[in-house]
Order: sequence, then structure tokens, then C-alpha cells
Amino acid sequence: MTNRKPASRNWNWLFGLLLTAAVLAAYLPALRGGFIWDDDLHVTNNPTLRDWTGLKDIWFEVGKTLQYYPLVHSSFWLEYHLWGLNPIGYHLVNVLLHALAAMLLYRLLTRLRLPGAWLAAAIFALHPVCVESVAWISERKNVLSTVFYLAAALAYLRYTQRSEVRPPSSALRPPPSGAYWLALLLFVAALLSKTVACSLPAALLLVVWWKRGSLTWRDVGPLLPFFVAGVALGLNTVSLEKHQVGALGAEWSLTFWERCLVAGRALWFYAEKLVWPANLTFSYPRWEISPAVWWQWCFPVAALGVVAALWFLRHRLGRGPLVAVLCFAGTLFPALGFFDVYPFRYSFVADHFQYLASLGLLALAGAGIHSACGWLARGKRFVPPAVCGVLLPTLGVLTWRQCGMYADMETLWRTTIARNPRCSMAYNNLGHWFFEGKRLAEAVRYFRQAVELQPDNGEAHNNLGTALLQQGQVDEAIGHFARALAIIPNDGAIHGNLGNALAQQGRMVEALRHYEKALSLEPANPLCANNLAWLLATGPVAGVRDGARAVELGERAVALSGGKNPLLIGTLAAAYAEAGRFAEAVVTGEKARALAHAAGNRDLVEKNEKLLELYRLGRSYHETTGSTR
Repeated sequence: MTNRKPASRNWNWLFGLLLTAAVLAAYLPALRGGFIWDDDLHVTNNPTLRDWTGLKDIWFEVGKTLQYYPLVHSSFWLEYHLWGLNPIGYHLVNVLLHALAAMLLYRLLTRLRLPGAWLAAAIFALHPVCVESVAWISERKNVLSTVFYLAAALAYLRYTQRSEVRPPSSALRPPPSGAYWLALLLFVAALLSKTVACSLPAALLLVVWWKRGSLTWRDVGPLLPFFVAGVALGLNTVSLEKHQVGALGAEWSLTFWERCLVAGRALWFYAEKLVWPANLTFSYPRWEISPAVWWQWCFPVAALGVVAALWFLRHRLGRGPLVAVLCFAGTLFPALGFFDVYPFRYSFVADHFQYLASLGLLALAGAGIHSACGWLARGKRFVPPAVCGVLLPTLGVLTWRQCGMYADMETLWRTTIARNPRCSMAYNNLGHWFFEGKRLAEAVRYFRQAVELQPDNGEAHNNLGTALLQQGQVDEAIGHFARALAIIPNDGAIHGNLGNALAQQGRMVEALRHYEKALSLEPANPLCANNLAWLLATGPVAGVRDGARAVELGERAVALSGGKNPLLIGTLAAAYAEAGRFAEAVVTGEKARALAHAAGNRDLVEKNEKLLELYRLGRSYHETTGSTR
């Protein structure tokens, strides 16, 4: 008896080391990856990561970050100050958090005395459906919240097991202990990483029912603060997803019955990917949902049928399978279509939606495979090692291969197109990648494919118009900007782009109207203020120019941008000149030239030198019709 605990502790350490080594090996390609898609909003272009004020804003200014997950952004803040924008550091943290989550899952299932706990943890650690959450830096929220979620569950189980000594006649549990407060703190940390963790108190009640077969107020009462915290922060996420992230519009205008169809189909989709993880991709085809199509009702009806069957068979099969299925479905519930989330614009399902939810079915799978191996072995000891020796390496290889998809932006979008050829979003984003690399012909080709596949994709029309404008195809660019505005009428950037195109054609009054509209929609956008200031200062039509207002807008643009952008400072210099303030125009123009020189922008340096010659002569600069800046 005296050697059992040390042996168990040694096994835990050994298993933890082996699990971490396996995860690092499987995710090695991810460590070599870069930043992708919205990593710019979370990391590379996130101003809150730069200083102490930003860290304060992360916690106390809702809206300063794309989503209110302050622990996630605080981790990014710390890493930014440790290794800057080197992506390997961010990837390594994600991978290690995933390994830690797998180890915590093992400890949790072991405490619950679930057969095959180690196997369930190993499957989770190596399953390729988890790659999107681990290899995508922005999905730090998944791995971090899962670590806190499992740690909170372990702490709460310690609290409940210690309080079981209280006589059953007591109506309530004993006063909360340190373990209880630790569990609550860890749960709030999970919510502050991602509010999908709100399923924890319900999952804990299901575990109690699984173990004991009944629930009392003694079980529910201590979890009420957990429910309150989960609902409060969950509703906050729903509001931010709609009003800040942008989950508004026709793509989210589903009826209740359509949402039921989405939910039923999504449940089976996720379960299938756990059982057979083939053709995993970053963006899956978006289903056409219609209550009038009879076969679509098979998915929700079959899902309800499974739950009903497991309920009626609970005395024969045990309560475990039902609890596993309910934990899976309940944790997925926020992403099943009843709440609007931004990715629904492209697809109703995504691998990262089921990272935490998968634990229920994977725990069931671990127990089932363990029991099946025991039955098949019947004295043949090689059977369990053989099964695991095939299953786990296969999952590891699939994970290794899936990681390659996330190497960089080009690879991500090319692979997505190969696996989902009608994904307009992938064509649009690949076109944007080429546009950023100044490869305009290729950018135009992919933008065209995006709008052909999805004619109502306003973003793609705007991107195509921008690329065409840079190619000098002004008439066609104006057509695409107009189409984009018909789809997204209140987008300041599109109004600004259309204004630029109209100005190139000499249609200054129309350009002025769109610049004004852009500024009214985005008053805090320095580019909107700058575009209007430039037209008011340098426009070829005298009736359009207004030096005093140009100065006001130019000063606003410079202030909003932080005073370091040479293009905006050059606009302010032109505005000073138009207002007759030539001494200020010279000083400001010299500053613009110096900043352009420091940035290595030779064209802008030469432009400012020519403008400075005019300002020193007491003359303002006016463009000719059709000239560009």
C-alpha cells in the first residue's frame, strides 16, 4: 500500500513528459508558422500591446480589443514585450497550453475514475481537429480558456469530495473552502479567456448525476455564482459579437426553425470530424438551409433521437454515454446557430468551435476503446498496445500534416481553395495577400474569382475596385465601388475609395460628397479626414477648395494618426498653404519630407521637395484634373 501513491505520482510525471513530447513533435510545423488572417487585429497591429496604457485598456476599456477576452490579450501583451513580433514565441505558448490542457484532462478523468483516461487525453492531444485552435495564434482564447476550465473543474471536484463527509441530512454543503474559491476564480479566468467556458457549472452537475444518479439543492446551490458569472459574461460576448465584431446583416437573418436545422446538422458534422477527421479545412462550405427541404430535418430529429435513446438505455448502458453527449452538445450550444457569431458569414461550422466541446465525446471514446481492447484481448496482451500503437501515431501524423496548412497566409488560402473550391472568402483574402505584395495582376484575378463566386460580397468588390484603380482602370473600379456600396451602404472606406476614383476623373463635386460621407461614418478615421482635407486644399476646382476647413481636417488627421505619418503631415502642409499660412506650410512640409526619408519612401520625398519649392515662393499647390497623389 505504501508504494502505490509514489508509483502513481511517478506515472503521472512520466505520462506528462511523454504527452508534451508527443504534442511538440506533432505540432513542430506549427512552430515554424507565421501570422495569419486576424492575427493582425489581435497581435501585429494591436495598439494595446505596446505600452502600460494599452494593458489598462485591455482590462477596463471594452471595445479597445476586438473581443473582451482580457486574459488572452494580456498574454499577448506580455509576449510582445518578451519577444516582439517573432511568431515562434506565440506558437510555442499555444502548443504548450494545448499539452497542459491534455494533461489536465487526464488528471480530471483519472479523478473521476474513468477507464481509459490516459487514452482520452492522448487522443485529444494529437487529434487533428484541434490544429486550428493550436496553430492559429488568435485562437489562444481556446487553449487558454480550456486550461482554466479543466483546472476549475479539478478544484471544484476537490471541494465536493472533501465536503462529502457532511451528514446527508444537511440541506446545504459546508461553507465554501479554499478549493471552492479557487474553482470560482479559475472559472472566471476561463470566461475572461473565452466565454464558451460558461458550460462548466452545467457539466459539473451532469458529472454529479452520472456518479450518483440524482441531484439535490446541495449540488446546485454552490454552483449558482458560476451560472451567474457565465450568463453575464456570455451575454456580453453576444452583444460584442453583434455590435463590434460585426455579426449583423443578411447572413445572420435566420428564423428560429432555420437555426434549429443549422444546430442539428452542425452536431453531426462535428461528431463526424472527431470520428473521421478527413478534409479538415479553415473554411467549410456554407450550407443552404431551408425548412421546406424535408431531409434537412433528419439531422436535428436524429440528434434528439440519440439523446432519447441514451436516456431510455441508461440502466443498461450506464449514464456515462448520455452525460458525454450532453456535455458535447451543451458546450457547443453557443456556436450552433442560436447566437450570431461573425464566422457564420462564411460557414456555419469551424474546427475551433469544437475544441472544448470535443472533450465529452473524446472521454467517451477513450473509455469505449479501453473497454473494447480489454474484451478483444482476452489473454492476448498485445491487443491494447497494438490498437494504441496504430491509433495515436496516425492521429499525430494527421496533425503534423494539418499544421502545414497554417504555415503562412498564402498557404492557408491556397489550401482552403483546394479543399473548398467555392470559398469566395479564400479567393478574396488570397487576392489581398497578392495586393499587399504589389502583385496587382494576380490580386485582380483572385478578386474577380471572389465576386464571381459570391456576387453580393461587398468586401471583394471593394478590393477589386482598389486594385483596378491602381492599375489605372478607373471606370471599371468605379463600377465595383458602386456595387460594393449597394451591398454595404454605410462603409466609410468604400465611400473614400469611390471618392478617390471620382477625383481621378475630375468629378470633384461627387468626390467631395463621398469624402464627406466617409468622414461622417468614421469621424475617428485619420484617412477619411485626410482624403477630404487633401481635396479641399488641392482640388483643381476653385469652388471646391476651402483652406480653413482643410487645415482643421488636416490637423485632426495628424492628431488621430499620432503625428508620425508623412503622407498625412504632407496634406496638412498643403492645407496651410491653401489657407495662406506659408511659414507653417514650409515647416510642416519639411517634417513630412524628413519622415518620408526615414521611411525610405523616395517618391514621397521627391513629392514633398517639389511642394516645398511652391510654399517657399508663397504659392499653394493645386492638382490638375485627373492627377493622382
